Amino acid sequence: MLPTIALVGRPNVGKSTLFNRLTKTRDALVADLPGLTRDRHYGRGVIGSKPYLVVDTGGFEPLVDSGILKEMARQTLLAIDEADVVIFLVDGRNGLAPQDKVIADRLRKSQRPVLLAVNKTEGMQRAIASAEFHELALGDPLSISSAHGEGVRDLVELALEHFPEPEDEEETSAGKTPKVAIVGRPNVGKSTLVNALLGEERVIAFDQPGTTRDSIYLDLERNGKHYTIIDTAGVRKRGKVFEAVEKFSVIKTMQAIEEANVAILVVDAQEGITEQDAHVSAYILESGRALVVAVNKWDGLEEDKREWVKREIDRKLQFLDFAKFHYISALRKKGLGELFTSVDGAYKAAMAKLSTPQLTRVLEDATMQHQPPISKGIRPKLRYAHQGGSNPPIVVIHGNHVDGIKDSYRRYLAGVFRKAFQLTGTPLRVQFNQGANPFAEPEERKQGEGIVSMRRRKTAERAVMNARRNEEMGRKTKKTPGVVASARTLKKKPTLKK
Repeated sequence: MLPTIALVGRPNVGKSTLFNRLTKTRDALVADLPGLTRDRHYGRGVIGSKPYLVVDTGGFEPLVDSGILKEMARQTLLAIDEADVVIFLVDGRNGLAPQDKVIADRLRKSQRPVLLAVNKTEGMQRAIASAEFHELALGDPLSISSAHGEGVRDLVELALEHFPEPEDEEETSAGKTPKVAIVGRPNVGKSTLVNALLGEERVIAFDQPGTTRDSIYLDLERNGKHYTIIDTAGVRKRGKVFEAVEKFSVIKTMQAIEEANVAILVVDAQEGITEQDAHVSAYILESGRALVVAVNKWDGLEEDKREWVKREIDRKLQFLDFAKFHYISALRKKGLGELFTSVDGAYKAAMAKLSTPQLTRVLEDATMQHQPPISKGIRPKLRYAHQGGSNPPIVVIHGNHVDGIKDSYRRYLAGVFRKAFQLTGTPLRVQFNQGANPFAEPEERKQGEGIVSMRRRKTAERAVMNARRNEEMGRKTKKTPGVVASARTLKKKPTLKK
């Protein structure tokens, strides 16, 4: 089992920067703003001679007894309890703060090994920068720079020196684990749903929009199956995003959707379907991800309001006809079993393997029932189809004159393929490839000549040839009347005078 290192400290001391340095990723949001990180963020450390897990925590405010800061402190305490080693980060440029003393007292009570790291000491004399932190009585302070990497490797080696060398582990099928992103607009219950699935208060669920700011990756085992759950920040419409932190959160959410196999779109039944819900749905459709819609807070609605919400879904989200809708209550853990049954089905459909003979037969049946419309006087001819990719499934159709096929016929074929192969929960993309003319002479390019230049040269050569041909035809036309007249004269018999 890998040792776990927790990064702890007051806000804005560089914990997320150190996390990204240790994992060699950009998974944690980094900005010059205090309180940016709120939930625990896990990653696999790659700096050092031994493998380990590293946990990024929010700014530790141990004396706060209410609000979001209290929830952040509770998450930090949970990270300390499950850690094998704690790295306590302090700010070497701002010096020792009263809050650092309070955190040091808490860490001593935790009975966990603690290493004191004085961050942001680049360009400073290390002995002078760390001198005042001896007052915390947590051993010799280690001067580092998480932004520049100075002293980071020595810090990690010191933290892991008492742990044995890891045994060789067999490769697992982690690459085949479905990744499920929980997405939606702010304050619809995404974090509550994540906690309900995990069975613990793993992420902060607070009655305040924008509580989650970063994308949190979590491992889940349910009914013997393994999943990677991605809790994302709420996505607003582009015109509603003002704060720099929220812009970072939107980017991280989009990255999580692109990385996921299945997206669970959470909507608030009590507020109905809004434009923001349709906006988030558009993000998911553009990325081509499989989709399951969870209508949350369903238990608090009267029967007439429920019928109204269903009509709103049919009217505003009709373009999600390929997805399944589930009416759940994340707070009361109702409807979660059926929800993940649809997640499994959507993942299976997104990764489906479609054989070329079956695709071609379905294409032939579809064109017999509804031929492609005539374009520029020519009806396109579709010859055969094969699979061009998965997640989402891509069907590539080869034929002639396919450039004139409209999007309406493309959607018709996508619906036919989805119905024939029972692909529920995933969008399907159809691509057309124009067949090459086997009798066309290959165009030869001169050395250093581009395609555009070659085509212009060919056009100019054809124009010269046409001009010469027309000139020769004109000459023949002028000569022809005289020739005909002389021939008739020769054939005409002379008349005899009486």
